[in-house]
Amino acid sequence: MAGERSLRSLTGDVRPLSFDELQRPALAVVVAGVSGSGKTTVGTHLAQRLSARFLDADDFHPAANIAKMARGEPLDDADRRPWLAALNQALAMHLESGESVVLACSALKRAYRDRLTAGLPNAVCVMLSGSRELLQARVSGRQHRFMPASLLDSQLATLEPLDPLREAVGRWAVDTDRPVAEILEDIVATLKAAPAPTS
Repeated sequence: MAGERSLRSLTGDVRPLSFDELQRPALAVVVAGVSGSGKTTVGTHLAQRLSARFLDADDFHPAANIAKMARGEPLDDADRRPWLAALNQALAMHLESGESVVLACSALKRAYRDRLTAGLPNAVCVMLSGSRELLQARVSGRQHRFMPASLLDSQLATLEPLDPLREAVGRWAVDTDRPVAEILEDIVATLKAAPAPTS
């Protein structure tokens, strides 16, 4: 399927991009989206391209959250609150040390995205978007360690797309039904064109 081919597309030789080229200091990039949108694939390659550290938000879930999702139960805001706080702290730690970082995280609601980037002026968010058919094909064809395919519908119901009025600065959406190399070029081009955050 086209979606599966997109996730398997080769990026070729990835040339690290210096931040002199971006003309900005260390940066935190949150690669967001529902399950199957390609967060980990895109995030991993983007971190390589930016010579940045890659973090997977799934690694920060407490055991109780993992057990709940493994049972096919969606997380609620109370479950996510300490998780989002831990992720925000991790991003801040890397930025404070002068290290750029790419985080793959669902970040389905605007409030979650705001919490992730709170107090981090050098943080941006890229939302990967795709059709339900594409996402379903991807999650049905893989075995996630604790995110069953049955949770896709609950994630789509929770998802709040980027609001161009509230989230236009440093946040944008990218179509994920394309080769990874094309997605990376879109993201990097936008980072180059955007002014460096100052507050």
